[in-house]
Amino acid sequence: MTVEQNVLQQSAAQKHQQTFLNQLREITGINDTQILQQALKDSNGNLELAVAFLTAKNAKTPQQEETTYYQTALPGNDRYISVGSQADTNVIDLTGDDKDDLQRAIALSLAESNRAFRETGITDEEQAISRVLEASIAENKACLKRTPTEVWRDSRNPYDRKRQDKAPVGLKNVGNTCWFSAVIQSLFNLLEFRRLVLNYKPPSNAQDLPRNQKEHRNLPFMRELRYLFALLVGTKRKYVDPSRAVEILKDAFKSNDSQQQDVSEFTHKLLDWLEDAFQMKAEEETDEEKPKNPMVELFYGRFLAVGVLEGKKFENTEMFGQYPLQVNGFKDLHECLEAAMIEGEIESLHSENSGKSGQEHWFTELPPVLTFELSRFEFNQALGRPEKIHNKLEFPQVLYLDRYMHRNREITRIKREEIKRLKDYLTVLQQRLERYLSYGSGPKRFPLVDVLQYALEFASSKPVCTSPVDDIDASSPPTSSVPSQTLPSTAEQQGTPSELPSTSPASVAAISSRSVIHKPFTQSRIPPDLPMHPAPRHITEEELSVLESCLHRWRTEIENDTRDLQESISRIHRTIELMYSDKSMIQVPYRLHAVLVHEGQANAGHYWAYIFDHHESRWMKYNDIAVTKSSWEELVRDSFGGYRNASAYCLMYINDKAQFLIQEEFNKETGQALVGIETLPPDLRDFVEEDNQRFEKELEEWDAQLAQKALQEKLLASQKLRESESSVTTIMMTPNMQGIIMAIGKSRNVYDRCGPEAGFFKKLNEQAAELFESGEDREVNNGLIIMNDFIVPFLPLLLVDEMEEKDILAVEDMRNRWCSYLGQEMESNLQEKLTDFLPKLLDCSMEIKGFHEPPKLPSYSTHELCERFARIMLSLSRTPADGR
Repeated sequence: MTVEQNVLQQSAAQKHQQTFLNQLREITGINDTQILQQALKDSNGNLELAVAFLTAKNAKTPQQEETTYYQTALPGNDRYISVGSQADTNVIDLTGDDKDDLQRAIALSLAESNRAFRETGITDEEQAISRVLEASIAENKACLKRTPTEVWRDSRNPYDRKRQDKAPVGLKNVGNTCWFSAVIQSLFNLLEFRRLVLNYKPPSNAQDLPRNQKEHRNLPFMRELRYLFALLVGTKRKYVDPSRAVEILKDAFKSNDSQQQDVSEFTHKLLDWLEDAFQMKAEEETDEEKPKNPMVELFYGRFLAVGVLEGKKFENTEMFGQYPLQVNGFKDLHECLEAAMIEGEIESLHSENSGKSGQEHWFTELPPVLTFELSRFEFNQALGRPEKIHNKLEFPQVLYLDRYMHRNREITRIKREEIKRLKDYLTVLQQRLERYLSYGSGPKRFPLVDVLQYALEFASSKPVCTSPVDDIDASSPPTSSVPSQTLPSTAEQQGTPSELPSTSPASVAAISSRSVIHKPFTQSRIPPDLPMHPAPRHITEEELSVLESCLHRWRTEIENDTRDLQESISRIHRTIELMYSDKSMIQVPYRLHAVLVHEGQANAGHYWAYIFDHHESRWMKYNDIAVTKSSWEELVRDSFGGYRNASAYCLMYINDKAQFLIQEEFNKETGQALVGIETLPPDLRDFVEEDNQRFEKELEEWDAQLAQKALQEKLLASQKLRESESSVTTIMMTPNMQGIIMAIGKSRNVYDRCGPEAGFFKKLNEQAAELFESGEDREVNNGLIIMNDFIVPFLPLLLVDEMEEKDILAVEDMRNRWCSYLGQEMESNLQEKLTDFLPKLLDCSMEIKGFHEPPKLPSYSTHELCERFARIMLSLSRTPADGR
């Protein structure tokens, strides 16, 4: 490692530690850097542990600074003032009820944020973003902890693995195979591709073909892929196991060091295998020299490369499958395509200058399924390892490719020249606007409009004849304030602690007894004879009038110029966006079919896919065994990148005019659409039916086990009941016991009459009302606490369903009970508390919160309750004194 790298790492570590220190200072209010550093060291850099450490224990001040702390108790208060320490003056006790302290704490928090920004250059917003990113990284690390050999475990309950109606089927992760699931699900949901795979038949002369490696690999894979697709169509399971197909893939994907290759390479090889398998079948069915391969027809297109190399023009046609695109440095998919279609200096193609080299790509034939491979991984030469590019890249749901077609090359070249001219002009306008918005020659710059406004405010301030320092020194301090000779000057505060004036404890106590704490939000802030802002020493009315006139005029001119620049910039942006929106350039629409997403880093991560359901017109998320409904907003959040470690690495578009890609299959005789197992060939239909029978047998065995277990539990419960009934004897209950039983029965009657919820609240309301009627302060307060904490917040839940008449009547009864107190004579303090409480009881506009359903009360009669109580008392009487 070089010296420069060491320096950069140390600088990054210091900046990271300073960010943590600022966060701790903001959260805890402790400004002593040594204490914060010690807490951070003890917690091994964990911010949460450091905060817990500082809040749970009082941080100890270093011994050498203890002499500078003098604490004196305020009269009648248990809080302290620190004299001689700037750090302690910012520590505020918020345990009391003083609202002024809360306002002072807010002011100090803002001051601390500004000071932290001046020290580190990191704003609060940047710190918040940093915390979000750290949480995201921690979440991502937790997701990546799965070992390579770990697989999904099936639930013992087969009903957890049962498919609901016609819901899409997931794929089981059999050991870091999420890449396989994402690609296969995207292809399976192309109905034309699904039909090709399901109806594939191996060549009849397969036994006569030479047993080469390609045949030995492709034909078994096609067989397992057909079985897998058949299960995805007609299984009764929630997800299926792709182990057989995956094993064939893993054998072919192991390199010399037995490491799995990149998922994009898997997609390339998968298409190659499918192409080879269908090529063997096509060659058998036709005698043509070049038989058509359905995989080639579906996924492969052609482009024309036109360019100049060393002064010589050339043209050649090439075939492509997945089209690679660079992500770094581009903001949307069109910018990536523009960069991929133009390489080098292309001016030589349209001019006499033949010294430059470059080329253009023009699509001559687009495939029905167009796949873009986004290059989100690059090799870091300095670190010697690959890294992922997390830049944000936007892509549309409908992509118009007219501008990249060879037949539109002339009009596209004209539009590109126009866009280039507009972008150059846009750059000039943005530079001009920046000069207005960031005015000044120093390190800090401000909008010019604000600078003029500040100058106007300064000139309009009240003139001051003396300097601020002389004015303060000449003014005599108020009698209640600390004498000026006891306060050190600015120069003395900047000196060493030994230079501070000596102060005895007695004098400190005398000073504190006369001290007045300045509360900036509640007291008169600043004496009226001091100006709020700096002001000019001398200015005449004539000078002020001329200056105000000039500043007003200049400010208006600057505002108009800024507005004109902003409008021009917006107008140019709109012109560029609509450059290709004319009718002739929207004739080749491609609709987004699937987005394959990668979350993690270059060497590890997780894959899933968002696939559009063209018949339901909604997005679905395929994440291994979980298949859930999704939305475009969720797709954007997880696929565009720039926010989390997740981003799209592959985009699959389909020709919006090629409806055969997503068209369902129909019965030729009846004309009805074929669904589910009806779409399968006979051999695959038998295979799926056999698997469904095995799964139904699992369900039957599970039901039998549950029934046997329930029967055993019922027999055991009845046996225990008989034993307890045989041992029940008559017990004489005391009057207190009888009262308890009668109270339980009365409560049961209330619940039956008013419902479980309303009955419960009515009982609480009666208790609170009785406490209020007592008139004693303690009882009244307890009654109001019951109402405010346990009844008022839940009244909206009783009124949310207007069909429940019992609940509405119960609420009206409670309100009438409390409103009846208004006409009664009572003490003024009770009247005041009642007036404060009634609006809360009558106003139910608060937010409604959702809770679980209340427990169902068993319907026991009073006689049954007595019997149950007797059994309990009998069991207690049999228990030995030692509890054994």
